[in-house]
Amino acid sequence: MDRRHFLQATLAAGAASALPTAFAADPLKVAVMIPQSGPGGLFGPSCKACAEMAATALNARGGLLGRKVELLYGDAGLAPAEAGQAALKLWKGQKAGAVIGMHDSAVRGALVGLFKGQVPYLYTPVYEGGECAKGTYVKGETPQQQLEPVIPWLAAERKPTKWYMIGNDYIWGRNTNATARAYIEKTGAKVVGDEYLPFTVDNFDASLARIRDSGADAVLVSLVGGASVTFNKSFASFGLSDKAIRLGTLIEENTLAGIGFANARNLYSSAGYFANIDTSAAKAFAADYAKANGANAPALNGLAESTYEGFLMLEALAKKAGSLDPAKLDAASEGTTYSGPRGAVTVKARHVEQDIYVADVTDKGFRVVKTFPNVGAGQTCKV
Repeated sequence: MDRRHFLQATLAAGAASALPTAFAADPLKVAVMIPQSGPGGLFGPSCKACAEMAATALNARGGLLGRKVELLYGDAGLAPAEAGQAALKLWKGQKAGAVIGMHDSAVRGALVGLFKGQVPYLYTPVYEGGECAKGTYVKGETPQQQLEPVIPWLAAERKPTKWYMIGNDYIWGRNTNATARAYIEKTGAKVVGDEYLPFTVDNFDASLARIRDSGADAVLVSLVGGASVTFNKSFASFGLSDKAIRLGTLIEENTLAGIGFANARNLYSSAGYFANIDTSAAKAFAADYAKANGANAPALNGLAESTYEGFLMLEALAKKAGSLDPAKLDAASEGTTYSGPRGAVTVKARHVEQDIYVADVTDKGFRVVKTFPNVGAGQTCKV
């Protein structure tokens, strides 16, 4: 979306918000499942802020299929069974007609099993791929999107010959590293280490010693949240920042703030969104976020923004299908397009084709250094 059209849409939304809107009698309740506790609770406030922005924008342009959007919140930071119970109360108890989810894969599995394709479920964060349940639509980046174009680019730019891969011991970390291995080896480099650690680990000295002794000149970091912060800070304190580049696929603004800019020398992040993307749409969104949330706004980041995009994806699917019935959404989903802060997005196999950005870190934070347009998710779900 160019600046002129984005500003026109923004102005139209503002004008509409000042006028009474003739909504259908029954509002559309949307359950927003975001982490409000646990390790992911750090992202809850920014995700909620983006959900509120999305609802305001949708309602300003007439709601979804003429129905005013009302938000219901559930804690997805709980254990999967408990998060499932929270979602069930919103769906069956409070009659939510759609669900937006920004949470981990374990909770996603629980919700897919709960919904069984009976309610539209928009899953928005970075994830490992492979989710093909009917009625489930995935906005988040897959390892194929974040790594297939990026590893060869890094090979050309930085010429690493030995990669060490370290991740948390669960499906996302393992699948990410398994996918990366083929891309690394295709460049002619070798994988000299591949290890997985529980979320409870808070001392990485032994791992860092192995990385140092391996002679690795590149490290793929598939750690989450606090583990990523601690590892990357320790990596710098070990004196490894000048000896090896790092690539992360879940290092966003909050995680970087924890790591500290000074500890992020030679660190790269690959993602579908950064808060300082240099496009008119992204700049306008960041400005609107700051205006809506004030000086003490939680840091805008890719996971929070994905929550906003989940609403845009739901809107586009519903408009094309003319319904929120999951069977009709599935039938209409292929080729659905929309534009948002990330850029142009196209739905394919209930995942999305989207731009992928690579950023390094300066003394001011992330700096986008490469853009790969229209990267496919690498998924083969049948629609």
